[in-house]
Amino acid sequence: MRLPGPRDLVGLVERSGEQLVGLLPRAAALLDSAERLLLDAEALVARIEVTRADAQALVSRTEVTRARADELVTGLEPTARRAVALLESLEPSLTRLQPTLERLAETTDPREVDAMVGLVDRLPLLAAKVETDIIPVLDTLTTVSPDLHDLLDVSRELNLMLAKLPGMGRVMKRVDDQQEVEEGHRPPS
Repeated sequence: MRLPGPRDLVGLVERSGEQLVGLLPRAAALLDSAERLLLDAEALVARIEVTRADAQALVSRTEVTRARADELVTGLEPTARRAVALLESLEPSLTRLQPTLERLAETTDPREVDAMVGLVDRLPLLAAKVETDIIPVLDTLTTVSPDLHDLLDVSRELNLMLAKLPGMGRVMKRVDDQQEVEEGHRPPS
C-alpha cells in the first residue's frame, strides 16, 4: 500500500473543493429548512405554553368550584337528613291519605279552590261575628226557653177560644187548607 503524497493531497483537495462548491446550494437550502423548523418549533412551544397556562387556570377554577361544592354538600347534609327523617315519619299518614288526595285532585274544580281561598280570607271576620253576635244569642237561649213554652201555651189557649166563636171554624178550616196547599201536601180545591 502506498502512502499518499503531497500531490495526492492537492488532487484530493481540488476534487473535494469542486464537490464542496456543488454542495453549497444544498447546504444553504438545508439551513433555510432548519431555520423554518426552528421557527415552527418556537411557535409550537409558545402555543403549548398558552395551552398550559389555560389548563392551569381551568384547574384553578375547577378547584374553587369543587371547594364550593364541598361546602354546599356539607351544608346540605344536615338538611337532607332532617328531610329524610320528616318524610319517613310522614310516610304512613301520606300513604293513608293518598286515595283521598287523588280523589280530591280529580274532583276539585279551580272555581272551588277560588271559593275556598275567599272563605279563608273571610274567616277572621266570620270568627269575630260568631264571637260578638251569635254566641251571645246562643247564651240567651237557655233563658228564652221557658218564655217560649209559656207563649206556646197561650197561643194554644187562644186557638181554642177562637175555635169556639161562631163562624171561626170555617175560617180556620180555610186557613188550614191554604197552608196544606202552600206546603204542597194536597192540590187546591
